[in-house]
Amino acid sequence: MPRMCGLRFGALEVFVAVGCTLLLVGAQITDPSEVDALRAIKEKLNDPQKFLRHWNKGDPCTRNWTGVICFDGTLSDGYLHIRELLLLHMNLSGTLVPELGQLSYLKILDFMWNNISGNVPKEIGSIKSLELLLLSGNQLAGSLPDELGFLPNLNRIQIDSNQISGSLPKSFANLNSMKHIHLNNNSISGQIPAELSRLPHVIHILLDNNNLSGHLPPEFSQLPKLLILQLDNNKFDGSEIPTSYSNISTLLKLSLRNCSLQGPVPDLSQIPELGYLDLSRNQLSGHMPSNKLSANITTIDLSSNNLTGPIPVNFSGLPLLQRLSLQNNMLSGSVPSVIWHGVNISGVEKLILNFQNNLLSNLSGRPNPPANVTIMLQGNPLCTNLYNFSRSEFCRHQGEVDPPGSTNTIAGCPLQGCPVEENFDYAPDPPVQCFCAAPIKIGYRLKSPGISAFPPYEMPFRAFLSRGLGFDLYQLKIDSYVWEEGPRLRMQLKLFPRVNISGATLRLFNDSEVKRIRGLFSGWRLPDNHVFGPFELLNFTLLPPYKTVLSEHEKLGITSGAVAGIVLGSILGSITVSSIITIVFMRKHRKNLHSISGRRLLSNSSIKVDGVRSFTFGELALATNRFSNSSQIGQGGYGKVYKGFLSDGTAVAIKRAEVGSLQGEKEFLTEIQLLSRVHHRNLVSLLGFCDEKGEQMLVYEFMPNGTLRDQLSAKLNESLNFPMRLQIAHGSAKGILYLHTEANPPIFHRDIKASNILLDSKFTAKVADFGLSRLAPVADAEGAVPGHVSTIVKGTPGYLDPEYFLTHKLTDKSDVYSLGIVFLELLTGMHPISRGKNIVREVNMAYQSGLMFSIIDSRMGSYPSECIRPFFTLALRCCRDEPDGRPSMAEIVRELESIWCMMPESDKTLFHSMTTNSGKLSCLSASTSMTTDSMVSEVSRNDLVSSVVPVLRPR
Repeated sequence: MPRMCGLRFGALEVFVAVGCTLLLVGAQITDPSEVDALRAIKEKLNDPQKFLRHWNKGDPCTRNWTGVICFDGTLSDGYLHIRELLLLHMNLSGTLVPELGQLSYLKILDFMWNNISGNVPKEIGSIKSLELLLLSGNQLAGSLPDELGFLPNLNRIQIDSNQISGSLPKSFANLNSMKHIHLNNNSISGQIPAELSRLPHVIHILLDNNNLSGHLPPEFSQLPKLLILQLDNNKFDGSEIPTSYSNISTLLKLSLRNCSLQGPVPDLSQIPELGYLDLSRNQLSGHMPSNKLSANITTIDLSSNNLTGPIPVNFSGLPLLQRLSLQNNMLSGSVPSVIWHGVNISGVEKLILNFQNNLLSNLSGRPNPPANVTIMLQGNPLCTNLYNFSRSEFCRHQGEVDPPGSTNTIAGCPLQGCPVEENFDYAPDPPVQCFCAAPIKIGYRLKSPGISAFPPYEMPFRAFLSRGLGFDLYQLKIDSYVWEEGPRLRMQLKLFPRVNISGATLRLFNDSEVKRIRGLFSGWRLPDNHVFGPFELLNFTLLPPYKTVLSEHEKLGITSGAVAGIVLGSILGSITVSSIITIVFMRKHRKNLHSISGRRLLSNSSIKVDGVRSFTFGELALATNRFSNSSQIGQGGYGKVYKGFLSDGTAVAIKRAEVGSLQGEKEFLTEIQLLSRVHHRNLVSLLGFCDEKGEQMLVYEFMPNGTLRDQLSAKLNESLNFPMRLQIAHGSAKGILYLHTEANPPIFHRDIKASNILLDSKFTAKVADFGLSRLAPVADAEGAVPGHVSTIVKGTPGYLDPEYFLTHKLTDKSDVYSLGIVFLELLTGMHPISRGKNIVREVNMAYQSGLMFSIIDSRMGSYPSECIRPFFTLALRCCRDEPDGRPSMAEIVRELESIWCMMPESDKTLFHSMTTNSGKLSCLSASTSMTTDSMVSEVSRNDLVSSVVPVLRPR
C-alpha cells in the first residue's frame, strides 16, 4: 500500500507539472508594470531602423525583446523582472518617459549614443537598485533632477556629451556607492558643490567642457580615493588652485586646462603616483616649483601661462616622461640640457620638449639629444642671437601630435587566404601562423588616458585588456587608433576566438561567448587601469557571421503547438489548481519536518573535547532562526555556513555538514581536535560544535569581512588597498608559521587558499578550515625526523603543490606553495585557474617580459611601485616547482616585514589610522626580526620544518 500511494503521488506530481507547463506556455510572466513601462518607452521613441519592432509581441523576458535582459528566474513575487535595458547606439530619437521609474529592479539603464532629447526624468531616482546610469551622447537638456542623488547603489553616472544645463545637485553628495561622475561636455553652470567631497568611493570626476564658475573646492582634498580630477574648459575666473590639492595622495591625473586660473603653480611633488598634469592656458604666474614630480609622470603641460624664471632642473630624471610643454610663457635664462641627457629612450618611445615662445637666451651644455627626443625652441632669443641655432632643427616649427596608428597588416600571410568580404581577418601573432578567423569589432575609447603617446603603451594596453576579457594576447588586435579632442583616445578593436590547433582554418566565437563579451563591455565589468583611465563603449555592432547572435527576437511567432498548449493548459487549470496547493503544502510540511528533526547522517559516537563547548541542535537552530535562508552567508563542499547569535548575543559562524558533502566525519573530528589546541591571533577560533541528531556542526567566531576571495571579487564595491593586502599576507604567513613551528606537534594545513583566509572587522587575516590538516612527522626512536608525511593528495586545484601532487609527499613547503598562490591573488586579483589559464604561468610571463605592472589588480588603487617587485618576487619564489627553491615560512614573514618598511610613511600612517595597532606590522618588528634568530634557543620541534629556526615574538 505505501508503494502504491507513492506511485499515485508521483503520478499526480507529473500530471500537475505538465498541466502547469502547458498553462504557462506563451503566457506573460514579466511584472506587468514593467511591461507597461517598456511599451511607454517605445511609444515615445522614434526607431527608424526598427530595432524595437518586436516590443509589442509576447513577453519581454521570455521572448527576448531587443536590449531587454532579465534576471534568470522569478523573484519572490513570482514575476520575472528586468535587470538591464541596453539600447546603445541604435539611432533612437524622441524622449525618455517617467514610466522608466517602474523598472524597480533595474541595475543598468543604457541609452548611450542615440539622439534622444528632452529632460532626464526625475522618476529614475526611484529605481533604488540602479547601479549604472548611462545616457552619454544624446541631446538631453534641462537640469539634472535632485532625485538622482538618492540612488543608494548608483556606481556610475555618465550623462556626458549632452546639453545638460543648470547647476550640479548638492544631493549628489548622498551617492555613497558612487565611483564615476562623468558629466563632461555639457552646459552645467554654477559653483561645484563642496558637499561632493563627502563621497567615500569616488575615483573619477570628469566635469570638463562645461560652464562651471566660482572657485575650485579645496575640500576635494578630502576625497579618500580620487584618481582623476578633470575640469578643463570651465570659467573659474580669478580662482587659484587650492594648495590642499597637494595632499590628494591618490591622485593620478590633474587636468585644469583653460579654466581662467590665477596664482602660482602648486607644489605637487608629494603626490606619489601622479602621472599626468595639465595646467595649460590659464594665467598662472611666478616661478615653477623646484621639487621633482612623481617618477610615474608621463605628461607635464604648463604652456600658455605667465610663468617666469628659469626652467627648473627637476624636470630631469623622470623615466616615463613623454611630453614637457612649457611654450608660450615668459621663462628666461638657459635651457638645461640635463633634462634630456641620460634619458634612455628606445624603440617607439619618444620625448617631446616644447619650450617655444619664451625668453630663453642660452643652452647649457651640449645639445646632442638622444634619438627620439624632440626639442622645440622656436620663438626664443637664442634662436636669433646664435648663428649655429638659427638653422638648427630645434628652431624650426615642429608638430607634437601623436599621428593616427594602425596594426592592420600581418606580415607573411596571403591576402587571398582570409576572406575579408566575409568579415574574416588574421589574428596578430597567434600560436598557429596566419590564423584566419571572424573577429568581433568594437568601438572603444579611453576617456581620460594618463599618457600623451600611445605606441610605447600599445603592448601593455593589449595585455591589460586581454586579461580583463580572459583572452590570450593574440586574441586582441588594435585595428586603428586616433587621438580626439579632450584628449581622448579612440580605437577600433578586433577580438578573435581562441585557436584550436586541431580544428579548421576559419574560426568563430560561439553565441554564449559573444554574449559574455558584450556583457563585460556594456556592464562595465572590465577593470579600470591607472595608466589608461576610464573607458567607454562606443559601439558593439555585430556583422555576419554574428549578426543574429543578439537578435533572438527575430525568431518570434507563436507556434501552433504553443497555442494548443495554452488551450489545453486552460482546460487543465481548474483541475490542477487544488492539487498544486495540496502538493506545495505537503512538500513544505515535509521539508520543515525533515529540517528540524535532524538528518540521518552517520555519527556513531559522541565527541568530548576539553575546552570546546558542545552545543545542542536546538541551541544552534534557535541561533539561526531554524537555519533560514536569510541566515546563510556561504556554502562549500562541506555544507552551508550560517550567521547566528548565541543566547548571550555573541555573533558566530556555524558550518553545517550536508548529506553527500565532500568532507566527512574524519575531517569533522580533525578540525575539532586541531583547533581545540592551537591559539593564535591569525588562526580562526573554534567556539564549539554540535554532534547530535545526526548533525555535524562547527561553531566559529564570526568574521564580518568574510573571506579574502570575497574581498578580491569585483562584485564588491569596496576594494583592499595595497597596505591592507600586505598586512593580510603578513597575517596569513604568521598564522601558518605558528602552525609549522609553535604548535605542538607542528601542523601542515594542506588546504591554504583565499577562501580559507577570513577577515575580521579590522581586516586581520585568520587562517581557517583545518579539516584536511595533518600533523607533521615526529622523531623516530633514533631521533631522526622525516622531512615529509606520505599521504593521499587532497586540497584545492590551483593551490596544490606540484611536487606533493606527483610524489604524495606533504611538507611544510606544500603550504608555502599554496600561500604563494594567495600572494599572487592579492597582487593581481586573478583566480588561480581561470578559463584554462594558470596564475603562476601568467604572472611569470608578465614578470619576465617587463609587463609586471600591467597585471596588477586595478581595484587596488595607488601603490608604492618600489614595493611591488619584491612582493612579486617573493610570491614567485614561493611557487617554484622545486620545494628546495621555496623560502621557509619564517623567511616569508621577514621579507613581508621588509617590504612594509619600504613603504612611504604616509601609506603606513593612513593604514594605521583605519585599524588598530594590535598585531599589525611595524618597522620595529622588522628591524628586530633580523637579530632575533641568533637569540632563539633551540626548540626540538623546530627541526621538523625545513631546518629553519623561526622568528618568535610575543602574541
